[in-house]
Amino acid sequence: MDEAWGRIAALYQFQCSGCEDNCCQSLFFHHTHVEKAYLRHGFDQLDPAGKNEILSRAEDYRQKTFMENEAAQSRKIMCPLNENSRCILYPYRPMICRLHGLPHEIRKPGFPPLTGKGCKAGQFHGKAYIPFDRTPFYQNMARIEADYRQRSKKQAG
Repeated sequence: MDEAWGRIAALYQFQCSGCEDNCCQSLFFHHTHVEKAYLRHGFDQLDPAGKNEILSRAEDYRQKTFMENEAAQSRKIMCPLNENSRCILYPYRPMICRLHGLPHEIRKPGFPPLTGKGCKAGQFHGKAYIPFDRTPFYQNMARIEADYRQRSKKQAG
């Protein structure tokens, strides 16, 4: 996944360097149990002070994002894992973070492809689309997740 993303990014001559519309300020709910476990594994590698700092930022994020009696809203708050414009758990990040930024497609049998234009920082408008089909990555993640749930007795939902 990272290799494919890097190859397509290189063809576009795109390199993420952070931007005003930073994806790390997006409210994502797109992760699986296995991704959560992998992220937790990365978190467990940190020193106690680093863990405490992230937990403090996470609590602040939670309070601002999930206000009482309101639906969760993306308020453009930086991800608690972002430090100095970089993800502190970058090697352990979820798939949605790994695939973000590039124009792409997702194919569902019997339906036209869903397409994404890529992030604003990439300035992809006017450039020829370089095929980047996310479908195989989602299919593989579904298999990994099913295996993880079976092995760990996690229930769907």
